[in-house]
Amino acid sequence: MNLLVAFDALLRERNVSRAAEHLGLTQSAMSHALRRLREFYEDPLFVRVGDAMRPTPFAETMAASVLEIMSAVQSNLMIQSNFDPTTSTRVFSLCMTDMGELVFLPRLIEELQKVAPSCRIKTSQLPSENILNSLERGEVDLAIGSHYIQDSSLFQQELFRHSFSTIVSRTFAKDEMDLETFLSMKHISVVLSDKSTRYDQFIDDLGHRREIYLTTPHFITIPMILEKSPRLIATVPTELGKTFERYNAIKIIKPPVPSPELYLRQYWHPRYHHESGNIWLRQLVKSVFDRYMN
Repeated sequence: MNLLVAFDALLRERNVSRAAEHLGLTQSAMSHALRRLREFYEDPLFVRVGDAMRPTPFAETMAASVLEIMSAVQSNLMIQSNFDPTTSTRVFSLCMTDMGELVFLPRLIEELQKVAPSCRIKTSQLPSENILNSLERGEVDLAIGSHYIQDSSLFQQELFRHSFSTIVSRTFAKDEMDLETFLSMKHISVVLSDKSTRYDQFIDDLGHRREIYLTTPHFITIPMILEKSPRLIATVPTELGKTFERYNAIKIIKPPVPSPELYLRQYWHPRYHHESGNIWLRQLVKSVFDRYMN
């Protein structure tokens, strides 16, 4: 069992020193464990590629079984170690976009301060291809997003749905816009830093041709740009548009094109499915969304 713990740490860290540090072992003890694993399985298991230790094909076939064993052990141990939000000083790590930080994070913090006064939050934005590893390694407790995480191995839960709205400068005279005017204006389009598809790709998928004047990975700068450039418009998730509007930054109008629903979900790794702190956090996030978004 001790060797499987070492194997599990090496799978996640891909580095002997970091795996040893994670388990509270010396580097020589971790190297000894790796040597015993190699002898037992008659396979190198991990080979150095650049600065990382990469699993061999045989080690990759073992990974799922080891994960299942470690998760079972963890869930049984957690029965004796329940998370207590009233006394915990845990730092919860969330992966979300700047839209999530602007719209949802204030409400989550408000609730967290009531029920877990000594806990704290750390947020990050990661390329989608890095999210799985960060969740698996415990660097991120939850990833909250709409459509940028595509991995069948992760657990996920729908939080709520909303559509898109078009936002314009507050100097825009009308409360609605026809399609001809919409297409004649210059558009701001958000592309998350690692994605090739625009957030408002559905407009182009309908066959409408428009001029994309600005492509940006950030939502939060759009109101300031519209204020200075009233001939520009943007189509964004409705909840974000409402947040901008509350600060008198922009005006919301209904887009003159059919808008799909946007599904916002929280994602977590099977390794932490039974971990009591992660369970509590997931339940808190869901209750906050149920209370404020429905």
